[in-house]
Amino acid sequence: MINKIAASVAEALADVKDGSTVLVGGFGTAGLPNELVDGLIEQGATDLTIVCNNAGNGDHGIAALLKAGRVRKVICSFPRQADSYVFDELYRAKKVELELVPQGNLAERMRAAGAGVGAFFTPTGYGTELALNADGSPKETRRINGRDYVLEYPIHGDVALVKAERGDRWGNLNYRMAARNFGPVVAMAAQFTVASVHEVVELGQLDPESVVTPGIFVSKIVKVPRQATMAGGFKAAA
Repeated sequence: MINKIAASVAEALADVKDGSTVLVGGFGTAGLPNELVDGLIEQGATDLTIVCNNAGNGDHGIAALLKAGRVRKVICSFPRQADSYVFDELYRAKKVELELVPQGNLAERMRAAGAGVGAFFTPTGYGTELALNADGSPKETRRINGRDYVLEYPIHGDVALVKAERGDRWGNLNYRMAARNFGPVVAMAAQFTVASVHEVVELGQLDPESVVTPGIFVSKIVKVPRQATMAGGFKAAA
């Protein structure tokens, strides 16, 4: 019998290894799987590459993982915000690496990984420093129908952390409104996907038309309490 329900966050994350590339859903604080990120801090894996829309807010979530010294590299679109002081300090001290990727490219590079696309050409970034590799060498470019494009490669993850609204024991997921954001593509792009859910439902209770992430992309789901979130991402009693 297929049953992907984990008894706890610790159980769901027990096999995350040092050096893993971890894809994290969320847009700022919306849809960020805070309980899973906190669980990853407790689990102890280090030397991680984190792929996310931004590099953390305040002292919680991704920022807490960075502050704990667990992250070697961040791949994101928005590393600096008003409250991204943890990343800012670490980056200036050369304690963490950064790969800056335009947001559309970030989403498409992960979607390409899940879809089995070997690489793709995009006009975004052409003629800018974003068209350079980490070593300063130029990325491959091509002119197609009179327009210039840059070759980009998929981002594959060892682990993905996703915040969903509901799931069943097969791992089928749906999301709450804008909390969906990067969840579907990070789930597709990783070898092992863990999803937190607020409700575990019986098989058949999810309308097939409402399933956004099919269970084939999900390895474990774990139920977490619903908590209200105030401005700035801080948690309040639900």
